[in-house]
Amino acid sequence: MKTFKYLLIIFLGGLISSCGSNSGKHKSAFSIKTNANKGDISNNVSLLLTLEDKKKRIIDSISYTLDGIKVSENTPLKDFKLGKQTIEAVVYFDNEKEIVNTTVTILNNEPPKVYAYKIINEYPHDITSYTQGIEFFNDTLYESIGQYKKSKLRKSDYKTGKIIKNIDLADEYFGEGLTILNDKIYQLTWREGTGFVYDVNSFDKISSFKYGNSKEGWGLCNNANTIYKSDGTEKIWLLNQKTLVEESFIQVYTNKGKIIGINEMEWIDGNIYANRYQKDGVAIINPKNGAVTGVIDFSPLKKLVTQHEELDVLNGIAYNSKTNTIFVTGKHWDKLFEVEVIEK
Repeated sequence: MKTFKYLLIIFLGGLISSCGSNSGKHKSAFSIKTNANKGDISNNVSLLLTLEDKKKRIIDSISYTLDGIKVSENTPLKDFKLGKQTIEAVVYFDNEKEIVNTTVTILNNEPPKVYAYKIINEYPHDITSYTQGIEFFNDTLYESIGQYKKSKLRKSDYKTGKIIKNIDLADEYFGEGLTILNDKIYQLTWREGTGFVYDVNSFDKISSFKYGNSKEGWGLCNNANTIYKSDGTEKIWLLNQKTLVEESFIQVYTNKGKIIGINEMEWIDGNIYANRYQKDGVAIINPKNGAVTGVIDFSPLKKLVTQHEELDVLNGIAYNSKTNTIFVTGKHWDKLFEVEVIEK
């Protein structure tokens, strides 16, 4: 099986900036220097910081923060989130104070492992479904289906494909990913900036919620405490399960750069498994720092479903706790595959 190259396509972050000022009225004579290579630094080394001053003034004190966390001039990066992070120096001199900023991009220290898979079973799947997200609850498959005027929320018997319950979204909404927590279904919409909350049994709509800094809705998953939301970029947002407020985010990175297009997600054994949109594979993501620790190439599956004009990409990954196996499908696929992931 060929290695899954698509998730390793890199979009490097911006180069390190040299200096900044809190006032914005003048260019600071202070600048922060680091040991980053063109702005990039691995998380298995220490970040070294020095402050340079073109005016050679006497500095009374300096305090540094990285991603809002206080750091020293020599700080190991192993516990920091990956991605583009801001370094801030607060400088006191001659009874004055100045704030200086720069950025570094923290990369993972190891490349992702490449995994293969073995098909355990094949089940029928509705070929008309533009699948946006799937998830198991009590051995029943729940699915969010997209497209304007065609979006749905559905649950079905995955073994037979029989639809148990189905509701349509209003025509102006494009359904996206879903997740289930505390007997509630959370479903995103794409560009409408709105998510919906339903009763898991009746499908009655309980409430709705608005997005924060994330501009779009793509995928959802949860770890029983936090809801994770993707928005099509490299960011995965952490939502408070009670308020659904975006409290923080991680950035998805490899040892080379960021991975964008994070879409449908599933929480499996302490990791986030995520489709990357338009790529027939899955990234395994460390939820603490955003590192891609593995990739699974599912591209051969597309050849095993009925070939037709509307056939689209792999999109849909779910973990069934009863069988302890993973299920995947795609947009307008007529099969749901139960698979076992194996290391190559």
